Amino acid sequence: MNRIGKNIYSLRKKQGLTQEELAQLINVSFQAISKWENGNSTPDISTLPLLANIFHCNIDALLGYPAEQQKIMDYEERYKSAGYYWGKQPSNMCYEVMKICPPQKPLRLLDVACGEGKNAVFFARNGYTVTAFDAVALGLDKARRLADQVGVEINFFQANMLDFRIDNEFDIIFCSGALHYIPQNLRKELLENYQKHTAVGGLHALNVFVRKPFVKNLSDWKEGRYKWASGELFTHYADWLILSCGEHIFDCMSGGTPHKHCMDTIYALKQAGENQ
Repeated sequence: MNRIGKNIYSLRKKQGLTQEELAQLINVSFQAISKWENGNSTPDISTLPLLANIFHCNIDALLGYPAEQQKIMDYEERYKSAGYYWGKQPSNMCYEVMKICPPQKPLRLLDVACGEGKNAVFFARNGYTVTAFDAVALGLDKARRLADQVGVEINFFQANMLDFRIDNEFDIIFCSGALHYIPQNLRKELLENYQKHTAVGGLHALNVFVRKPFVKNLSDWKEGRYKWASGELFTHYADWLILSCGEHIFDCMSGGTPHKHCMDTIYALKQAGENQ
C-alpha cells in the first residue's frame, strides 16, 4: 500500500464510509477505490480536490505531506503581532492592474491568498468589487479590520488554494507571492480553473518565485514550497494575450534576514473562445 493509498483507507474509515459509498460520492467504481488503497493505482489529479473535500482535509494531507499545515502555522505566528507583517502598502502589481483595467465600471476581482489584505483593501477603495480568500484565519482577521478602518466592503472567506476551486466568474484574478505553495502536479488544473472562470477580456495578474542556482535563500529548503522553473508560468497562457511578462531579481528582508528572490510576473488578457 503506497502513502496516498494508506491515507485514503484511514480517512475513509474515519468518515465511516465503505468503498462503495466513497465511490458513489466521487463517481468512480468501488474497484478503483480498492486499487488505490491497495497501492495498485493512484487517483487522477482531478479527483484529489473531491477526496479532500469529502475527508475535510487539504490535498497535501491527503498525499501525506504535513508541510502545508506547517506553512499555515508559520503564518499564524507571523500574524500574531499587533502590526501588519507585510505592511499596509499595496504591491506595485496593483498599480499595473489599475492601468490595464481601470474600474470605469464595476469589475469583479478575486485576490487569491490575500494574507493580511493590503492589496484587497487597495482594490476595494479604488472601486473594484473584491472577493478575497486565504488559508490563515489570523491573516483574514487583520484583513477585515483593515477593510473596516478604510470603510470598504470585501467578501473575505477562509480557504486553502490547494483545495479550493472557484465557480463564479471574475473580471480580474490577482495573486502575488503565493503560487509557490502549489506543487507542479496541480498547477495546470488550478490555473485552468481560474482561466475558465474569467470573463472574456478579463485579466490575470500573477507572479511566482523562480528557481535560480545563483539565488539561494533559506526558504529554498523549507517543505511545502515549490519554486517554478524560469518561464514556466508563461507557458500556461500561450493562448491568452500576454500584455507583459518578465523576470527580475530583488532584495528581501522578510524574516529579518537579508536575502534575494527571483520572480516571474505576468499580465494576460483572456480572448474570446478561450477556456469557455
